[in-house]
Parts: sequence; C-alpha cells; structure tokens
Amino acid sequence: MSGPRIRLGVAGLGRAFMLMLPTLARDPRVAMVAAADPRPEARARFESDFGARSYAEVEALCADPALDAVYVASPHQFHLAHVRAAAAAGKHVLVEKPMALSVADGLAMVEAAQAAGVHLVVGHSHSFDAPYRRAQEMIQAGEFGAVRMITALNFTDYLYRPRRPEELDTAQGGGAIFSQAPHQVEVARLLAGRPARSIRAVATVWDRARGTEGAYNALLDFGEGLSATLTYNGHGHFDTDEFQDWIGEMGTPRDAAAYGTARAALRGVAPGEEAALKERRAYGRGAGAEEARRAPPPPAYNHFGLVIASLERADLRPTPRGVMVYADDERRFEPLPPPDVPRAEVIDELHAAILGGVPPLHDGAWGLATAEICLALLESARTGAEVALRHQGAA
Repeated sequence: MSGPRIRLGVAGLGRAFMLMLPTLARDPRVAMVAAADPRPEARARFESDFGARSYAEVEALCADPALDAVYVASPHQFHLAHVRAAAAAGKHVLVEKPMALSVADGLAMVEAAQAAGVHLVVGHSHSFDAPYRRAQEMIQAGEFGAVRMITALNFTDYLYRPRRPEELDTAQGGGAIFSQAPHQVEVARLLAGRPARSIRAVATVWDRARGTEGAYNALLDFGEGLSATLTYNGHGHFDTDEFQDWIGEMGTPRDAAAYGTARAALRGVAPGEEAALKERRAYGRGAGAEEARRAPPPPAYNHFGLVIASLERADLRPTPRGVMVYADDERRFEPLPPPDVPRAEVIDELHAAILGGVPPLHDGAWGLATAEICLALLESARTGAEVALRHQGAA
C-alpha cells in the first residue's frame, strides 16, 4: 500500500487508542502527526513513538493546521464536545463507539459534521471485520436466498477487567450495553441489510459489587420475518472463544488453560486500587508503538463471538479465518487471507472517504442508529416493553 497518507491526530491516548495502536503504528496510509491527552507520560511517549507533537487540550489539537483528521478516542462522555471541536476546525473525524450516550448527542455530531462538510466515521466496531463483510457479500449475492434470522452469542470476562469508576456506572456510559452491545448490534445490522424496527431486551445487574449490567438478551426486529437474537455475558465463566478454536477477539491465540484470570487479578486488588491497576496498563506506562511495529502480523481477524446468519438455503458462520457455509447439500469453508495489519478495514474506509471521496458505510447516521438501539435496549430492559426505533435510516 502506498500513495497519499492521512495526517492523523488522536484525541485521547487511553484504552481505545491502545487497541488501535497496532493499526496506527503499522498502516502506511496513516501518518501520526499529533495527539492530545491530559497525562504528561502519555504525551511524552507519543512524541517519542511517532516523532510527533502533543497537546494537553483537545481544542489545541484540533486547531493544528497539519491535520487531515482527528481520531476521537476519549471517554464516551467527551465524544460530543471533541467531535464538535474537530469538525469546527475543518477536520474529518473518526470517533470511537459508542458514538454517543444519547440520541440528541448523536444528532448533534451528525449535524456538526454536515455543517462543516467533513466526513464522520464511527469505529472501530466488529462490523468492520473482514469475515463479517465477506458474509455480507455472500448474503447480497443471493446464492442461498434471503436472510431470515441472525444469531449472535458472546461470553467473555468483560465485567472483571480493571475498570475506572465511571466504567461501572451505566449513567456515565459504563457497562456491557454501551461498551459491548454496539459490536453485536452492528454485525446484525450489517448482515440484515435493512433498518431495524424495534427491540425487546432483558438486562439486569447480577453482581452488585460491579454495579452495572454485565449481560443482556435482546431480540432485534427488522420486519418482514427477519430478526436477530443478541446474547452477551461478560461474567467470566464460559468463554465463546472455545467455539473459535481459542482465537481471541483481537485475532491472536489464547491459552485455553488460563481460566479465571480476570477474576483472580481483581481479587488481589485492594478496594479503591482498581483504577490504578488499569492505569498501569495504559499507554505511556508499558508497550508502545515500537513493540507494535515489531510484532508479527496476527494469524486471524478480529471477531466478536459466535455469529450465524440463517438464510433460506444455508447458514453462514463467520470465523476469525473466513466463513463456514452450511448449505443444503454441502458444508464448506471459504478462507480469507490473514491480515497484514490488524483492523486495517477501519483505515480502508477512512482513507477511501477522506482521500477518495467514497461515502463511508460507518458514517454518522450509521453510528446514530447503533446508539439508538443500545439506548432502546436499556429502555426495554427497564420497562419490560418493546421499544420502537426511529433513527435507523435506510440501511
């Protein structure tokens, strides 16, 4: 890959940035120009890793004339202000999921980008991942008839990974519904290929010590007989990576014998020290860009648990290495070549939008639709009622 590069700034050098770091450090279509973060050690590490500038304030970053785009990787509650600042400065925006914690905030982000004439891309989410996109292509080709049902199932130890206090407070965007549900929602929407109409869900707090929802069951109705069941459990018992040959979410092998490690790590932490434990893993404290550059390419793609798209004449099961096809008269595997750069699909879309003028799939309207579904999931769980959806666009 060669040609023009996106001159990128990063707003927030936290966990989201760490997950994208292998992509940003290795994809030749990106030039890391500047970043903003309140932590001096993170700014110093960024300057060293990339030979770039850093700022303490996001507004100063957005004013940098050398930037084409800003990656908003700050905590959820700051997304609106940071998207507005970037758009007002004429910068294209890549904003992390969840895009917003309210429909009003999501609408305001879309309006800010439209008013400024800049692209707004929402991601990473797992609907970018190549195996799900390949399954989407197979559905659209029509070989197996119409898609009739989508099943998504993911069991992890999400709730017991080190958290800051706000990450365990649903009102501040914490918990599984805001952090994890967007992945399943977007994969289901991608494979359905049509707007969702309503959702009915159950989600409660099982572990009062954690204080937020760690699991949910949801039925997402797309109309005309098409629905998706979304099941997530982050309580650290069964792990659906067992169904993926122990390839983890990031596309790398896991040790099946390392059971219960997240819970065990928390048991050794005194009350009030959990945030400090997470901070010790933050950018500026541990591995940086050089380690990411030296790491071998991942053997497989990112994934988000078990997903099955049931068509009239086949079931399709995306895997970290391709798509399993279970048709009327045969079972076959359609492999995908392993990725050279993890999560390169995000840069594919951002690069095509900014430098090629190609409208992105994961645009502001897409992100708003996902945010609305997640908020409706919480409302349905609270009221016990089906919730109609009103901001789902045309697809």
